[in-house]
Amino acid sequence: MRDGSSAADSLSLSLPPCAGALEEAAGTIARLDQALDAHPLAPAFLYRARLDAVRRQATADGAAIDPWHLAATLEGLRLRMDHALHIVDRGAIFAAARTAFGLHQWITTPDFDQEGEVQTAERHLAVRPSSSKLLSAAVQVRRWLEMGGTRPPIRAALIRLWGTHRLLRLPVPLTGPRALLADPAGGSAAWEDRFLGALAREARDFHQMLLDLERGWLAARARVAGRRSTSRAAAAVDVLAAAPLLSATSLAAMLGMSVKGATGLLDSFVADGIVVEVTHRAKRRLFGLAGLAPLRDGTTAPRRPQPGRPRGRPRRIEADPVDGPPPASLPPISRFERPAIDYGALEAAVAQCEQRIGPDARSVDFRPNFRTNRERLMRLTVAVQWQNVGRAELPGDIHWNQTRIWRPHPAGGG
Repeated sequence: MRDGSSAADSLSLSLPPCAGALEEAAGTIARLDQALDAHPLAPAFLYRARLDAVRRQATADGAAIDPWHLAATLEGLRLRMDHALHIVDRGAIFAAARTAFGLHQWITTPDFDQEGEVQTAERHLAVRPSSSKLLSAAVQVRRWLEMGGTRPPIRAALIRLWGTHRLLRLPVPLTGPRALLADPAGGSAAWEDRFLGALAREARDFHQMLLDLERGWLAARARVAGRRSTSRAAAAVDVLAAAPLLSATSLAAMLGMSVKGATGLLDSFVADGIVVEVTHRAKRRLFGLAGLAPLRDGTTAPRRPQPGRPRGRPRRIEADPVDGPPPASLPPISRFERPAIDYGALEAAVAQCEQRIGPDARSVDFRPNFRTNRERLMRLTVAVQWQNVGRAELPGDIHWNQTRIWRPHPAGGG
């Protein structure tokens, strides 16, 4: 028992200080490589992983970029900007996109001069101070930075190193940029532990990205399920999931169908929310699964000439100067007041009728429901007519019928 404990103590003393971080990095990288082995979504994963890696690298270098602006720049699309932005803010957005494009070029297709620097960094990483490939890479990256080497070449060399040593089958942009936020001269063991931990976290994030892509692919397949057996919707979803961006012409060539049919299929996918169009144009339209919606929101339609307008910048039309004083302001709008009705003539006619019938007006039965001057005048007129036919007073059977004419009741003997 005592011999076993002493052996364990000697083993723990022989392990390097970053043994835990080394074990974690090796495990996460192995799981990521196993998940990517012969995966159908590998091209789409590499496209998204490079965008995210460039974002991480730019953040470590002190530049904040939008990965979807980088995607728009790679596809030749115009960036969407707010019209209220000043020229300085617009220049900052273009400068960030240019920086992101440069970092993306280093890890994908470096030019002649960049390729020479990357090969120099590869020869530097080929020296193995340790039997562990990951630990040797961490040590050599720290020494490269201490010698004054720049970051883009060593990052591109790291991506090639993982493939050379068969740690990753695909060129996954695994560079551990979070470790570069600290000074490498602060201590070799601490920096190597930080670098291996950054590799582990980045590999874990890439694995989760692959799972998200699979989830989006399966959700799109479920939405096109149940169609007729001759439909190519499921095959189109598979092609769109594997390719980052796709045009109707490319989809038609891959599925062996007409361009018109592929365009109609993509338009139906857009209407159903399965696919988004990221180009905002009538020709050379590019489509992707719904996960590329931020790319669509970050781009705008290209400028097209207006019909009937000649080429070149339009002439500025100066406004004619206005002579004389400015026009007087209009009076404020007041509320409409309805004019009062003049009943003077009606009152005079009523008074004349009352004077005409004399004392017989007292015998007229003014019922409470006849309160208007018009009804009063009609009743007095009937009284005058009744007096002219020889009646001294109005009988009680005079009534107001539906035709609004005063007539004697038939039973009244009138």
